[in-house]
Amino acid sequence: MQIETPPTTKPYEKAEGERRGLVIVNTGDGKGKSTAAFGLALRAHGRGKPVRIFQFMKVPSARFGEHRMFEQLGLPIEGLGDGFSWKSQDLERSAQLARDGWEKAKAAILSGELFLVVLDEITYPLIYGWLPLQDVVDTLNSRPKQVHVCLTGRRCPEEIVALADTVTEMKMVKHAFQAGIPAQRGIED
Repeated sequence: MQIETPPTTKPYEKAEGERRGLVIVNTGDGKGKSTAAFGLALRAHGRGKPVRIFQFMKVPSARFGEHRMFEQLGLPIEGLGDGFSWKSQDLERSAQLARDGWEKAKAAILSGELFLVVLDEITYPLIYGWLPLQDVVDTLNSRPKQVHVCLTGRRCPEEIVALADTVTEMKMVKHAFQAGIPAQRGIED
């Protein structure tokens, strides 16, 4: 490790542009995409801003840690899916659930009533061909000026990366699963 001297002057100038809703993408093969989006949602909710989270791969009855906590906080989170594809009994049903869920999420974005809309794991129904990419792109481009949207999932389509304001790629360096350690409740649920 290289020891550094802490900076004594601000390393950047204040941005001069207008404040507006951002499109934020958390993608990549590393852990933390949804976790970062949930932190963003908590930050906005803590400021009294209206937030809604849509989870495209979780079932509506999901009771993971984030669901339990968000319920206590009054932060709406909704599972729109049928679980991951390898758990699905009917992939056409999964595709229809994604399309129906997208219509809900699209309406929430375009309503202009929310400060932040999180589209958790939306990249999967996009790359599986279950959702029309152009409709998602058009919705992001035509959303009300003040609405922020955060999208998560691996292999985010380049068309969304290109229009996004902020893109973070989570890179896996090492993962406990590779060493045979199973997922831990409260860490990876």
